[in-house]
Amino acid sequence: MRRRADGLLLAFSWLTVLPVRGPEHVDRASAGRAIAHAPLVGLALGAALSGLLWLSMAAGLSPVLCGLIAVAAAALLTRGMHLDGLADTADGLGCYGPPERAREVMKSGSAGPFGVAAIALVLAVQAASLGQLAQQQMWWAIAAVPVIGRVSVVLACRRGTDASSPNGFGALVAGTQSNLVPTLWIVAAVAISVFTRADRPWQGPLVVIIVLALAALATRHCVRRFGGLSGDVLGAGIETTTALAAVGLLLRS
Repeated sequence: MRRRADGLLLAFSWLTVLPVRGPEHVDRASAGRAIAHAPLVGLALGAALSGLLWLSMAAGLSPVLCGLIAVAAAALLTRGMHLDGLADTADGLGCYGPPERAREVMKSGSAGPFGVAAIALVLAVQAASLGQLAQQQMWWAIAAVPVIGRVSVVLACRRGTDASSPNGFGALVAGTQSNLVPTLWIVAAVAISVFTRADRPWQGPLVVIIVLALAALATRHCVRRFGGLSGDVLGAGIETTTALAAVGLLLRS
């Protein structure tokens, strides 16, 4: 029980700005437990965004402005590190050369044209879709979207996935999840997504399955391109999966 609690605390410590302290010693075992709890961080974030969007809409703001406020709040609550990972991953995928060259580009510390374009596009999609979800009072969908995004992280860290470097975040978490853990979270995401569309209860589960399948394919491509998994790839996966899930839940609404 104590280990599970430490894993949850470490997940919030890593993935949010909350003043939470995880275990003093972090190894692959504790890192793996933290990754397994990542969707719970998404649920807390989704609840916060739902409340913020409700207040913004009640204040009479436009849906787009409400979405922009929510996206900004999400970036602040997560230290913007997922966006940094998105930019680095896009720049790495956009360069030529072997995996070593791509990793050098990702570690350069500056965002190139691909990174800037990726951030602008993904944030625009997130803001517009969250605003429209709030306009249609789809609060459960707003809460579920960050959960789906973080299930992609658990899926990406399943066994058999190597890290791109012997050091760094990827080395701590790559390959730490048994096949059972991602499966359970996928089932949980499918279950909660049933309630995202009262008029079309099948749409949420279908969106979850399709979006997570796309996330798994994208992760596989990144692992091949970069010679393994890194924290940047996980951050990019969270942001893109979140955006795709939000759009998917809005289809035919």
